[in-house]
Amino acid sequence: MLQVYTGTGKGKTTAALGVALRGAGHGLKTLMLCFLKDDPDYGEAKAVGMLPGFELRQVGRDAFVNFRNPDPVDLELCRQGWESAKDAIVKKQADIVILDELNIVLATKMLPLAEVVDFLKAHQHELEIITTGRGAPEELIKIADLVTDMSEVKHYFHKGVSSRLGIDH
Repeated sequence: MLQVYTGTGKGKTTAALGVALRGAGHGLKTLMLCFLKDDPDYGEAKAVGMLPGFELRQVGRDAFVNFRNPDPVDLELCRQGWESAKDAIVKKQADIVILDELNIVLATKMLPLAEVVDFLKAHQHELEIITTGRGAPEELIKIADLVTDMSEVKHYFHKGVSSRLGIDH
C-alpha cells in the first residue's frame, strides 16, 4: 500500500517510524530514505542499529534548503535519493520503504511530480511505501491508499521552546 503522512502538525516522520517499529516486531525489513536531511545527531540516525532490519540513508545535506530557489546541490541530492529509492523499490530491498520529506520535495518541485506519482502508482501494491512531509500534492493524495493529515492545534515551539533532543529530533 501507499501511505501518505502530511500536514502542518508534528508527527509525520514519527508515524512512519511507528510502522517500521511494528514491522520489525514481525521480521519485516525497512529502508528509510531521508530527503533534505543529513544530520547524524537525529534520533532515528542514532537508533538505526538498535532496530533489526532497519536501514536509514540520509540523502540530503545538513543545511537550510531554500525551497523558492533551491541550490543545485540540493536538487542533485534529491535526484540521487529518488534514483536510490526507485532502485530499492524495484529490487524489493525492503518490505517497507519510507520516503521521509518526499512530500515537500514534490510540493516545491525539486523533483518532477508526474514522474514520481507515475512510478509510485505502478509499484504501490508491491510493498509498503510511506511518504512524509508537509504539502503532499493532490496527485499523490489521489493515488494513496491511506492519507493522514496531521494538523497543528498547539505547539510548544510558539512559546519559545526549541527542539528537544530525543523528542523532536
